[in-house]
Amino acid sequence: MIDRRPADGGEAITVFESGAILLYLAEKTGRFLPSDVRGRKIVSEWLFWQMGGLGPMAGQNHHFGTYAPEKLPYAINRYVNETNRLYGVLDRRLAYRTFIGGEEYTIADMACFVPWKRQQQNLDDFANLKRWFYAVQERPATIRAYAKGEPFSSRPTVTEEGKKILFRQTATSVGRA
Repeated sequence: MIDRRPADGGEAITVFESGAILLYLAEKTGRFLPSDVRGRKIVSEWLFWQMGGLGPMAGQNHHFGTYAPEKLPYAINRYVNETNRLYGVLDRRLAYRTFIGGEEYTIADMACFVPWKRQQQNLDDFANLKRWFYAVQERPATIRAYAKGEPFSSRPTVTEEGKKILFRQTATSVGRA
């Protein structure tokens, strides 16, 4: 992402990685990140939990269950089960609070809002997660965001050309930074 109007008024700032982008935008706008030290710590923990756990494990779940040319039962089961475990962690977190960080919607909720149907999970097994998922899904901004993506939703998720780019790169094929 390139912020051509950074808060300090200086040169454009580039930001990469989804968690860093969410954190940057929350800090810039003063929204979706608590200002108190404890609330900020909690939201940061859950943002990084998604970046280091739920996101990568669900990604492996998608890869081995959907895209891998060879269906490997061990890999599929490993990542479906790990996604299930992480759903359980999030379900327990949501047992006594409206959103992941507490009573306010934050960048942790944005990061963890997941397309659960493609993760081979049954949302009915996670009552708190299900309640939260539908609450986030019904937010006006979520509705607007998905409406903007609607023209692209009928296309294949990953084409054969896309698979070459996503799954066959090495350090040599992408070059050095």
